[in-house]
Amino acid sequence: MSADVELNHVSVKFGAFVAVRDASLTIRNGEFFSFLGPSGCGKTTILRTISGFLEPSTGAVRIGGKDMRGIGPNKRPTALIFQNLALFPLMTVAENIAYGLRIRGMGADERRRRVDQFLDLIALPGLGEKRIDELSGGQKQRVAIARALAVEPQVLLLDEPLSALDLKLRQHMRSELRAIQRRVGLTFIYITHDQGEALTMSDRIAVMNAGVIEQVGDSAAIYDDPATVFVASFVGENNPFRGTVVAAEGEHAALDTPAGRLVGRNPRGAKAGDEAILFVRPDALAFDGHGAENSIEAAVQSVAFEGSVSHVYLKGPTKRDIVMTVGRGDGAGVPGQGQATRIGFARAAGLVLPAGRLASD
Repeated sequence: MSADVELNHVSVKFGAFVAVRDASLTIRNGEFFSFLGPSGCGKTTILRTISGFLEPSTGAVRIGGKDMRGIGPNKRPTALIFQNLALFPLMTVAENIAYGLRIRGMGADERRRRVDQFLDLIALPGLGEKRIDELSGGQKQRVAIARALAVEPQVLLLDEPLSALDLKLRQHMRSELRAIQRRVGLTFIYITHDQGEALTMSDRIAVMNAGVIEQVGDSAAIYDDPATVFVASFVGENNPFRGTVVAAEGEHAALDTPAGRLVGRNPRGAKAGDEAILFVRPDALAFDGHGAENSIEAAVQSVAFEGSVSHVYLKGPTKRDIVMTVGRGDGAGVPGQGQATRIGFARAAGLVLPAGRLASD
């Protein structure tokens, strides 16, 4: 059985410091939901508040419609997987998985049956007698998941459980974890600073910054239609061009920027005279921008080859380098280092947002 998780105007304060400010959202029953943000943004504080290790300073947490105030971690219908996994090194795999069942008084025969079920679920059949130190990193991750699921929580909380793995194993475990979540159908709440993890696995994502939830949406909405300057500059690579709106008609707005007049989509309704930032993704830029709706003069600084794509860094009229991505088949068209060129993009690829602080500021 799974459950909705509701945050109702939750704030968490440590003295004068506000770690989470007025967070309100509903995580739906059976959803894989991620909190994404940089270190110190408040995402782990929210997780610990849901789990009961912290009490909200104001507001309420409800799980399955029940207010959790005053209910400790061991009494909540949740299980938490820590970043370091916290497996018992002197126990076997089976003993780790069965630990919570033994504490709850389940008989030995039933424990063995349940352990075998979970070993099958995590694709480790027959490995129950192995010691923890005999397992690979990915196998340890799966044992931690099985141990948490064995006590039948309504909500599974995961605090950056893949952060210690190498890149390839981390990418493999993303699909493994998502597949397990779909099989068991539980509400998963996942904490990460890794955009790839959040975008790949999540049904929805909450992007946090300085204790505030800036946007909640599915992966496509977060990436293609960021609501704020922070989200636009934090999720994926983006090129910002600061300027002043000189015209706003229909769905588009034009900005005067150091790179010239640029036009993009205007979903937040910026008006003439407003300070704004136009964002364009690196893969939306192309060379020879003379015929493009937006054209910028620049010079190639360097090219970083990354296999199927190359990242081209250009010096333009702005303080920041402009980054564009070209496919391997397009590499022959990249000008030489220091060579002047023009790059361009369609107005539909530009996104105009009210001015604010970038994630890198």
